This record gives sequence, C-alpha cells and structure tokens, in this order.
Amino acid sequence: MYTTNQDGDGHLQVPLDAPVIQDGVEIRYFSVQRPRFWGTSRQLAKALKRDIPQYDLVHIHSLYLFHGLMAGYYCRKFGVPYVICPHGSLDPFLYGRHRFRKAFMEWLFENRNIKHAAAMHFTTQEEMRLAKPVTFEAQGFVVPNGLDLAEYDRLPPKGQFRGQYPQLEGKRMLLFFSRLNFKKGLDILVKAFSAVKKEHPDTMLVITGPDNENYGVQVKQWIGEEGLQDDVLFTGMLTGEDKLAVLNDADLFVLPSYSENFGIAVIEALACGVPVVISDKVNIWREVAEYPAGRVAPCDPDAFSRQIGELLSDQPAAKQLGENGVQLVRDYYQWSHVGKVLEDEYSRIIGGRRETVRPEAVVTS
Repeated sequence: MYTTNQDGDGHLQVPLDAPVIQDGVEIRYFSVQRPRFWGTSRQLAKALKRDIPQYDLVHIHSLYLFHGLMAGYYCRKFGVPYVICPHGSLDPFLYGRHRFRKAFMEWLFENRNIKHAAAMHFTTQEEMRLAKPVTFEAQGFVVPNGLDLAEYDRLPPKGQFRGQYPQLEGKRMLLFFSRLNFKKGLDILVKAFSAVKKEHPDTMLVITGPDNENYGVQVKQWIGEEGLQDDVLFTGMLTGEDKLAVLNDADLFVLPSYSENFGIAVIEALACGVPVVISDKVNIWREVAEYPAGRVAPCDPDAFSRQIGELLSDQPAAKQLGENGVQLVRDYYQWSHVGKVLEDEYSRIIGGRRETVRPEAVVTS
C-alpha cells in the first residue's frame, strides 16, 4: 500500500524511510507537500515510477488527487493494468460540487485514467448505476466494504451506554451514528424527530460522531428552533467498546443522508441487530430494503418520520428487521467473503489464477 503521511491539516507520526507492516500488509508512507489539498507528494511519484513495473495490478483509490494522476500515468507507461475506486465521487450530488476545479482535472488526467482503466471498482450496485453516465462505458464490478465480525461477536451488556446518561432512562433511543456534515441530512432528521416526538414522546435522539467542521453549531440551532434541546444528546465520537455499547443500546439507527457512497455505519448497526431507517440516497438502500433489514425513505422529513414512527409502533416488526440485518452482514459484508470476491476480480483482470504472481499495489491518498 502506497500512501502519504497527510492527516487533515497535520501529519501522521509514521516512518517515511522504511515500510510499516500491519496485519501482513506492507504500507509505505511518503511526505506530503503543498498544495496539500491535492495530496501532492514528489516522493510518492518517484516511488510509483520506480516500483509500478514490478506489480501485476494497481488499485487506485479516489479521484481528483495527485496520486491518481501519477499512478494512472505510470501504469499506462509500463503496461500495468489498473483499477479505479471512485469512493462515491461520481455520485451526482458530489460530482457537481466544485465542478470547475474537477472539470480541469478531468481534462488534465482523470478522463484518461477512467477510459484506460481495466475496471472501475464500486462498492454498491447503486453507486455503479449513478456513475455510469460519466465513466465512458468503462467495465465495472461491485465489491462492498466489509466488517471484521469478530469485533461484534461479544457486544457489551445491554444498558451499558444508557447507564451513563440518566436522561435516557425509560426512553427509546434513535441513534444517528456518523460525522456531522452537510450531506448527512441532519436538517431532515431534526424535523423528522420533531414529528416523531408528537406521536412517541418517550423517544430521545442520540447524535454520535465527530464534528470536525463545526457543523454541530448549525444542527443545535435547528434543534433549538424545534424546541428539542432536552430531547437530543450529543456524545461526540465514540470508538472501541463505547462505540459498540451505543450501537447495542439503540432502538433504531437513522441516517437520512443526501449522498452516501456506502454507509459503513449502517453495516455496523446491522451487525449489532439494530433495525435501520435510511434514505434512498444511501447507496446500500436496495440491499437493506430487499433483504429486508430496515426501512427506506426519500430525503423528506415527513416520509422519514413515518418510517420511524411505524417501527416504533410495531416492535415485533422492528425486532425481525434487526435479526435479518445480522444475517445480511454475515452473508455479504464480512471481510472473509469480501476479500474472496475482490481476489477473484483481480485474478480475472490479471488473466486467470497462477501459482505465483507478483503482488498487487494499492495507491491511496
């Protein structure tokens, strides 16, 4: 894996002069330079030029960044097939943002990268469908993200999270578990929750996730306008056992995003047996609806509140959805399954299985 030491506005404290071995994967970090927004790294470019010829396949992650320009160029130069994973950036909601800057990068290199890719890697069928108009009929395959289910085999005892917050006693808990960001539909959620409270006064909304962009100020203003100050709990970001505890104690997981390429938090909730209510812009919505493991609504407060209210009023149905969700994750989203499917796609591109092959390179920002 080739990447940089960029960490937001700072730097990861990692060695730059030797590879790091983590879970059997060799990770090489390279220093980032200005302009940082592009992930610029001259050292990474030199390493790609030197090393790409030794690989059978290169997997490029994300678009519109420096590493994609260099990796695509050297793969074509040395005749090495490559796969591109756009990570949702071709979703119409995001594709239109910063269009002038992106159009320049498409002209400069990204259109050429896509046209000559051996395949495009999408994490959902919906992502592949939405991206089709701008991928020049490139071949694509779908391999989802996954979970290590061993982490979810022994959940904290029920009530561990609730026990830390007396205001949750006797309440049913709606959980928003994601970063606080403009695309997550928190404006929809606040209005929907206001409507739910009228029919189900024994509910509270718990908002768990990092607020790196200070978007929480806007969310709290909406909450105040709806008179919900005493009915919404902010926990900040939770990890490890605290994360599992809040998921395990939730009655419903809610995510009304305007755009969500995959939604790993949805899978985490399902792994904990929590029924989900998500928007039809969360790209795994078809899988969730068809199994079924939850309810799906358009990005509309009234529609969203109706789906939440129906499940709060029908606990047996909610319980069944939760059980279905656990099975859905075990069937499709555990790494042992995901890894095998991705390996098969790699082998197909390389030209069939061989006893000994050179390794694959993953290039990311």
